[in-house]
Amino acid sequence: MKFYWYPKCSTCQRAKKFLESRNINYEERHILIETPDINELHKYIKKSNKDINKFFNTSGLKYRELNLKEKLKSLSYDEKLSLLTGDGMLIKRPLLILDNIVLIGFNEKEWSEFI
Repeated sequence: MKFYWYPKCSTCQRAKKFLESRNINYEERHILIETPDINELHKYIKKSNKDINKFFNTSGLKYRELNLKEKLKSLSYDEKLSLLTGDGMLIKRPLLILDNIVLIGFNEKEWSEFI
């Protein structure tokens, strides 16, 4: 299990505490230092069965700075993938990668179902 997070993110901190309180082993990855590459992220998106737009951190400063709310409508899948892998701050976090599921963001109830 891989756990992508940003240490200064309070939601990520809650997710990490959730995992640790349940003694769950995971491979920790700092989303800015170890941003998923294009192949990894493509696999995660495919495995999640969710639209690539769900992987964008829509509340982030970078998202707003780039005016992505409007721009995403006209970008191709590959262009979106390139944006996400080019800047880890654009990826919604935390991101938990299990064998057969990908959890985007932290929802305690949802995480409890799959862990």
